[in-house]
Amino acid sequence: MAAPPPTPGLARSRPATAPAPGPADRDDALRAMAGALAGPGLVVVTGPPGCGRTRLLERLARASKRPVHAGGGLATLSGAPALALERATRARMPADDLPLLAEAVYSRTRGGLLLIDDLQWCDAATLAVLPVLAERLPVAAALRTPNRLTGESLDRLLAAATVIDVPALTDAEAVRLVAEAAPALAPSRVAALAVRAGGNPLALTALAKRAAHHDGDAAGFDEPADPASAAAAAIADLPRAGRTALAALGLLGRPAHPSLLGEGATVLTDAGLAVFEGAHLRPVSPWMAEVAAGILEPDARRSMHEHLAAATTGVESARHAHAAGNDALALTTALAAAGDARPQSRAEALLLAADLDPVHAVAAARAALEAGRTGAALAVLEDAPTDGDAAVVRAWALLAVGETPRARAALDAAPPGPETDQLRLLCAPAHERADLAADIAAAHPHIAHPGLAAALAGDDPDALARAEALARAAGDATTAAWCAWSRVIALADAARLVEAEAVAHEAADRAGEAGAYSWQTRFLAAAAWCLVLSGTGLDNVIAAAQSLADHALPAVADTLIAAAIALAEADTGALGAARARLARLHDAPAALDGLVAWLEHETAWLDGQPGPEAPEARPGLVGGLAHITGRWIAYDTGTEPVAAAPAPWPAPVDATLTAWDKAAPGPFAQAATAWDGLAAREQVRCLLALAVHSGDARSAVAALEAAERIADEHGLIVLAGRARRGLRKHDVRRDRRSARGGGGLTDRESEVLRHVASGHPSRRIAEILGITAETVETHIRSGMRKLGAKTRTEAAVLLSASEGGEP
Repeated sequence: MAAPPPTPGLARSRPATAPAPGPADRDDALRAMAGALAGPGLVVVTGPPGCGRTRLLERLARASKRPVHAGGGLATLSGAPALALERATRARMPADDLPLLAEAVYSRTRGGLLLIDDLQWCDAATLAVLPVLAERLPVAAALRTPNRLTGESLDRLLAAATVIDVPALTDAEAVRLVAEAAPALAPSRVAALAVRAGGNPLALTALAKRAAHHDGDAAGFDEPADPASAAAAAIADLPRAGRTALAALGLLGRPAHPSLLGEGATVLTDAGLAVFEGAHLRPVSPWMAEVAAGILEPDARRSMHEHLAAATTGVESARHAHAAGNDALALTTALAAAGDARPQSRAEALLLAADLDPVHAVAAARAALEAGRTGAALAVLEDAPTDGDAAVVRAWALLAVGETPRARAALDAAPPGPETDQLRLLCAPAHERADLAADIAAAHPHIAHPGLAAALAGDDPDALARAEALARAAGDATTAAWCAWSRVIALADAARLVEAEAVAHEAADRAGEAGAYSWQTRFLAAAAWCLVLSGTGLDNVIAAAQSLADHALPAVADTLIAAAIALAEADTGALGAARARLARLHDAPAALDGLVAWLEHETAWLDGQPGPEAPEARPGLVGGLAHITGRWIAYDTGTEPVAAAPAPWPAPVDATLTAWDKAAPGPFAQAATAWDGLAAREQVRCLLALAVHSGDARSAVAALEAAERIADEHGLIVLAGRARRGLRKHDVRRDRRSARGGGGLTDRESEVLRHVASGHPSRRIAEILGITAETVETHIRSGMRKLGAKTRTEAAVLLSASEGGEP
């Protein structure tokens, strides 16, 4: 599996430092690990086979006061996505989506210590997600050196980690280890054994047990030997049943039930070479089990694979049958395993079947695409035909990796049908899509294919709702989710923000029930954005959005939630925090570039520092808002505005732009009415524009008072301030000195409100100040009461004004 791409904003930068001296002994190494994991962080313990990496992890777990979630890679399942994390969390993991995977693991391990053994057997998704998890969790892992891992995932992991090499055994540690393994062995033998073991604990244990069964001074201990040789020698001394059982564990690459190992299970537990993990036995050292499997003669290894094929089920059985040379049985077993399996297991089974018989390549590619393994899908199709169903699946795979022109070319050999038409629509250039949609709709008067229905729905909310229902009825969860997302966007672009927010919350609830956390966070971010645009409950939106922003999010959700917080902060007066947040959105997805550009202009205007306005000709609500902001900037700076294209704007946007073109009070009053109940902030802006374009002072004051009232009700502090400045020009003043004096606030209340002004939620303020979140809330409520503020953000802004001038 290819490593998921890095998610913007999640990688932790680490300063380059000189390498620290290594630990003096294993106790020192343990203290170093515990110190590095006092809070969130990543420690990777490295060393050669048998050096005691696993033992260090076990000691760390025993010493931890946190709940411990332990898992690890398995040799024969090294390609299984997120297997080590599934073992640690005891739950299925969405390995094809890095932010989703990080969130799924974190939701099950928060407050605990995550231990991952045998990183050398872990897949790329696990390697990529550990640095992300380490931003919020203490994570310890063990990595054998040397290993076959290469690439960016390993580089990023080690760059984000504190790497601790397991130190060689000290003389005292060697004595203790030999005493545990062979209490009757003469102390004079320990030094010679340590030399022969090369300072390797596992080899030393094996040699000590072997030496304990020999009388006198056994020959050959005066020359050093590599650990593998020592382990092989110790394995050779085991009874046949023990050797067979250990070799079986090596070939399995996972724990096994004692019934599968026969008499050898007892031999291994008595010898200390295997321990129970629940009802199953696992080797104390997977490396030693691999050595046992490696020294089998070819015929014995083939025979053991045959035995394991009969004793296991599903894809595992098929793999053992294939290793035994029984390809017919392997193919039959793999196809049977694919019949009733989850997407990842089905993909594994069919990919093996395709390796055995290319006739299954197309089915394997479809299964791989469903499981999110686009690279595997393209690889298995390399030798497949270029026409028929293979062309359709190849087009899907190419489209998924962004190769749209190649996907369009692949469809030239695809058979006619609704799926091909769906792909033709998805691959068509933008200027050809409308005509192509009309032709396809005429050719399919009765559409029962959910994917085609979704592609033809375009941006019609009602059509998308019907397509979503059709997809859900057909069990096509992916198409249903895309329909819901397109529906939210279409409603928002039509300025139907209340409906868009409701649809987004419904879709988020469905995604949460299905465990689709990536979709859930995307919908929650969209709901927060709609609420902010409508100007509803900004303080609550900031708190909820900030909590969501603390999680690992896909790029679209990450940008949307950051944009929602920035606009809410700007509207409620925290303009410095808003501008700093927007500055971090330089790598936003291309589809959201226009939104970020508008926010930058809007925040600058709210801050009284407008820049040149140059909105692009974008349709929809955000494009219209960019033009409205441009009209305000042109009015405030005395420059000529950029003319709005004759686009089919949402009705309130069209009414507002028309009012600016006519520059008359009547059209602005109509525009304000058009925004009523949809977007409070835009209704306030229309009322402000009505006041400045009104020739009658009484009408201007009435508009300003209405704008002030609506702005105060919704917490739009900056716009309320603009309304009050307009009222002062008409000699209408508001006495707010009692609210702005700041008198009576305690030092702690002022400190808490300054953190609120910086955009921190209560939980984070509590962490900074070392108090509880409940105490933080108490200080905020008290400060609001003393300052006469209706929201926490207003209280923070009022305090800031008392210390440095009005906002």
